[in-house]
Amino acid sequence: MTKLLLSLHVLAAIVAVGPVTVAASMFPPAARRAHEDGTGAGTLRLLHRICRVYSGIGVAVPALGVATGAAMGVLGDAWLTTSIALTTAAAAVLVAFVLPRQDELLEELAERGGVERRNTARLAMFTGVFNLLWATVTVLMVVRPGSTTGA
Repeated sequence: MTKLLLSLHVLAAIVAVGPVTVAASMFPPAARRAHEDGTGAGTLRLLHRICRVYSGIGVAVPALGVATGAAMGVLGDAWLTTSIALTTAAAAVLVAFVLPRQDELLEELAERGGVERRNTARLAMFTGVFNLLWATVTVLMVVRPGSTTGA
């Protein structure tokens, strides 16, 4: 059962978190270019929708992760506790900063036909923090410092 849970956890992370990471990273530069061509707003709406939909699906990642950790008997290990905290932080950054800023830029583009560079830079910073948190969680999942379950 542990191998099945771990496989589902990894697949959920790839399928759900991967698209959010890529779409969120593509959004700021696409927003800067949006006024230059007629398809910019459509591209931004698509990227934002990918972020929203796949972040909802991404709830499966920590749920399966906790189930896997329980099956492996490692829920109290420091590397897993740290990963859970970082995952919570990444979700908070996404919900509190990335998605709302994307909404704001879409509104700004609709109202003015373009966006201010400082707004896209701020979104890029929050997106970078989100991506860095997920990268750190991924490394912790692979390395598992201090783990006695093997590497």
